[in-house]
Amino acid sequence: MRAVIWMVVSTVAFAAMHALVRYITQEIHVFEVAFFRNLFGIVALAPLFLRYGLSPLRTKRLGLLSFRAVINTGAMFAYFYGLSVSPLAAVSALGFSAPIFATVMAIFILGEVVRMRRWAAILVGFLGALAIIRPGMIELDPGMVSVLVSSVLWAGALIVIKVLSRTESSLTITAYMAILMAPLSLIPALFVWEWPTLEQLAWLAAIGVLGTIGQYTMTEALHHGDTSEVMPLDFLKLIWAAGIGFLVFGEVPDIFTWAGGVMIFAAATYIAIRESKLRKQRSGPGEPS
Repeated sequence: MRAVIWMVVSTVAFAAMHALVRYITQEIHVFEVAFFRNLFGIVALAPLFLRYGLSPLRTKRLGLLSFRAVINTGAMFAYFYGLSVSPLAAVSALGFSAPIFATVMAIFILGEVVRMRRWAAILVGFLGALAIIRPGMIELDPGMVSVLVSSVLWAGALIVIKVLSRTESSLTITAYMAILMAPLSLIPALFVWEWPTLEQLAWLAAIGVLGTIGQYTMTEALHHGDTSEVMPLDFLKLIWAAGIGFLVFGEVPDIFTWAGGVMIFAAATYIAIRESKLRKQRSGPGEPS
């Protein structure tokens, strides 16, 4: 029950953050919003540095940590742009595709073995993305294409995190993400810079706080519960996004968004649960699938 509560809170926090990004990017450039998201992310980490000092910054993998930050920054820019121009529900649905792209990358980059069932899940996920975008049937939405680009970049970051986790702690990986992404996102933000008003600054701070809450509560959910118990609840993000999109922005998701979202989410959830089971079986017999 504790894991369930943590995960529900996480989905609410992320959905609220995405809605605020959608709102504030109508007034402030995406680059600047991303910078403040990262800046307030550093502020949120301050209590950890007060507790552990500078020990989380000890690493021999600075190059790989920097590469991950560059990929992550690009993913954030692309996702925030998608939020600024496309319906919340569609962006949320396509966002579920990152683990699917990560699985494909793991096959070619890390040499992971994938059998028929996970290949089938990958195919279902890609068909779900096509159902939402419908290339050739409707005019191509640049925001949705941007979200797919974001998912590919985030998938690459997930692969890097897998490699880093062999030698680095989660705290070190998280700390360097925040510290490096803030200056990386500041560089393009300077070219479009406009000083936010106090009200806008409050919304930007809320985005940073909500993002940190979402990340922390998801981590706690996975800590207290199995992937098979926690990940199905991630679909609530699509529910909240559809509700907020309708009530605040007057957006009504079509049947293709719901169908595609269910397909992508089901595929990503199966892959996550299957990979979790395989990790537990590595100490004993078991065939990948």
